[in-house]
Amino acid sequence: MNINAEISNMFEKIANILEFRGENVFRVVAYRKAARSIRELTSPLSKIMEEGKLTEIPGVGKDLAAYIEEYIKRGKITLYEQLKQEVSEKLIDLSDIQGLGPKTLRKLHDVYSIESLQDLKELIRDKEELPEAGLRKKSLENLRQGIELYEQRQKRFLLGVALPVAENLRERVRELPTVSQVELAGSCRRGKETVGDLDILCVAEDGAGVIDAFTRFDEVKRVLAKGSTKGSVILENNLQVDLRVVEGKSYGAALQYFTGSKAHNVHLRRIARQRGIKINEYGVFRGEKRIGGENEEDIYEALDMVWIPPVLREDRGEIEKAAEKRLPKLVSVSDIKGDLHVHSKWSDGVLSIEEIVQEAIKRKYEYIAITDHSPSSRIANGLSIERLYDKLEEIDRLRERFKGKISIFSGSEVDIRNDGSLDYPDNVLKDLDIVLVAIHAGFRQDESKITGRIVDALSNRYVHILAHPTGRMIGIREPYRVNMEKVFEAAKKYSKCLEINAQIMRLDLEDIYVREAIRRGIKLSIATDTHHRENFDYMRFGVYTAQRGWAEPKDIINTYPFPKLMMFLKKAYG
Repeated sequence: MNINAEISNMFEKIANILEFRGENVFRVVAYRKAARSIRELTSPLSKIMEEGKLTEIPGVGKDLAAYIEEYIKRGKITLYEQLKQEVSEKLIDLSDIQGLGPKTLRKLHDVYSIESLQDLKELIRDKEELPEAGLRKKSLENLRQGIELYEQRQKRFLLGVALPVAENLRERVRELPTVSQVELAGSCRRGKETVGDLDILCVAEDGAGVIDAFTRFDEVKRVLAKGSTKGSVILENNLQVDLRVVEGKSYGAALQYFTGSKAHNVHLRRIARQRGIKINEYGVFRGEKRIGGENEEDIYEALDMVWIPPVLREDRGEIEKAAEKRLPKLVSVSDIKGDLHVHSKWSDGVLSIEEIVQEAIKRKYEYIAITDHSPSSRIANGLSIERLYDKLEEIDRLRERFKGKISIFSGSEVDIRNDGSLDYPDNVLKDLDIVLVAIHAGFRQDESKITGRIVDALSNRYVHILAHPTGRMIGIREPYRVNMEKVFEAAKKYSKCLEINAQIMRLDLEDIYVREAIRRGIKLSIATDTHHRENFDYMRFGVYTAQRGWAEPKDIINTYPFPKLMMFLKKAYG
């Protein structure tokens, strides 16, 4: 685990302990805000400290900067060590379970002496409710689901966490002596939303030397295996990494084999057998004769197929399309012409609108949408109508200043209230260039209620996009109960767009829904939901999700040039 992740996690744990103890809510929020800011940094905290800029990190004041400096220099934070003496780390970690915040955990600890996950599971095993802790039947059911998600999360890592680690390791392996080729494999290469472990393949003359160097990397906590062709390690963040050294003549076959998925590979090998061909990690063979394997393309060419991009290799029809030479021309990051979901300082973002615009210009975007929260999102500093119009005036001034360089959309992420109404009246919505609607409360309503709220929102003539449509947070919160069939029908009927939210804990829409939306002719937007400058980099994770859903540029509205996008927005306007 890198220093940023370590300190971010520590601040989050401090916040949980303080809340568990019933401390001042503003102090709790301060640590959480700092944890979030640090988690989303791209520069190492050690470098920021050397530059004397720790207090420039959003949410980090003098006291928290001192704690960061203490950890970098001494490897610990005294406050955290003191707090751990009062509340065990094993206990406070349970706060991460959905449905079990620090306050509920405190009740369970005080009433039932809960100290660990095992204690909690045994307590609720045969219970229908725990009234002393404020857990009725439904709450207890939700807690059981939360525990299941929590246990799954301990075994898998978010793609947005695992991929940067994998890419860093790949480049360091590439620099080792005698290495001539290296690439990622496994679910990480396929762009899956979560990753169980990392697979790296390379070609090298000195396999034993490469494996030895790999097992000595600084972030390695434990060596599981070490030989001349394979090394397996556990990193400090508990992520397992396997490095394999293969022969150059087998590199393509091995890369295809270890990329997977299992279902994709099984299907390919079944077709190969029918044609008298054998495919394995060593190559492509007809009888005893090797007919390919140096390149990945060899495997597919031997079966009269075009090469299949890794993101599609899930045995969802891609093999049949490859045989027909009719695979989709997938959307890429280079196709993206703007971001349509960005938060500024006006609500809960940390960048000014001008800073957002400058960043968008730097990324060569044609347009950018400023979509701060509406008033019901109080925790996100949602904008009253008066503040909204003040923001629109600022956008008008910036449009004049940046005229000819970029187009700026004035917008809002508008809450869909519990009764299905929107957070701004129509006479306000009509003054916005782009309107996103989203559910931020009432997650536990039944399916018909939540579905009705979304359908009502999509029927509004001033609405353009449904943001993070299912409300899920990977490994933390299940999607709310919603009838996606009816959501698709409404989006199609009213010519609305569904968002692929690129935040690494969301990736919402899920890839299977992306594909279904495309099948129905519903347009999509890939958006970063940016709150920090570093969030703009999440666009690639949204693109991975879109690709896994077979999306082409024509399916994604923010690949459109500005005039075409305006035509779509006017159509959605009703």
